[in-house]
Amino acid sequence: MKILILVLFSILIISFKGESDLTYIVKKINKEINIDAKWDKAIWSDIDSIQLSNYMGSKPDHFPTVYVKMVYSDTDLFVIFKVMDRYVKSITEEYQGNVFEDSCVEFFFSPTNVPSKGYFNLETNCGGMQLFHFNSYNKKKKVLIKNEDYKNIVVAHSLSKINIPEIKDSVTWFIEYKIPFEVISKYFTNDNPKSQTIWRGNFYKCGDETSHPHWLTWNKVENPTPNFHLPQFFGTLIFE
Repeated sequence: MKILILVLFSILIISFKGESDLTYIVKKINKEINIDAKWDKAIWSDIDSIQLSNYMGSKPDHFPTVYVKMVYSDTDLFVIFKVMDRYVKSITEEYQGNVFEDSCVEFFFSPTNVPSKGYFNLETNCGGMQLFHFNSYNKKKKVLIKNEDYKNIVVAHSLSKINIPEIKDSVTWFIEYKIPFEVISKYFTNDNPKSQTIWRGNFYKCGDETSHPHWLTWNKVENPTPNFHLPQFFGTLIFE
């Protein structure tokens, strides 16, 4: 019954927002996930994945196949990416560095149904290095997540930290991480999600300074040039 209610609710949201907007049901789990970047482990087996099928700018000649899954518990949000890629590199070695210039996956989210209240962007290169900010809606205000808070995030990656020279052959790589809700609450005052809570967000894949740059999105972003910082184009995340 709960699943049926959520599905009907998501249909109503899509009808209200427009047919191009996507919805993902975030299932709840009652146990901890071992963060090890293993896509095929049992706890993810029954979780639906989404694919990043849209792009910004001109259609890239290299179009990686990217899947994402997400679940939550009472205390944490868990995300895993599977990327079937080529022309892969990572050179950024410091937290808050320019990971988006490397082969990178990104999760932008507003922990509310009103993105104008602000949003987070968590960007992760294929070597597991991350950038984590909180932004006002128009990006006029940017707050870097402090190191003391960031250390509570757990991330795992399947490739080496540094990947130079660029991996030109086909390679599948994985990123998995856990975000404690208490970290989010330090920068955005909001209750932890519960059944039928709605967030807004989008998932991205990029590689700005790779030999084959590309800007892929889950929910479609209508903009003449690549720009992921457009929360008005976030999709809908409904917590089961």
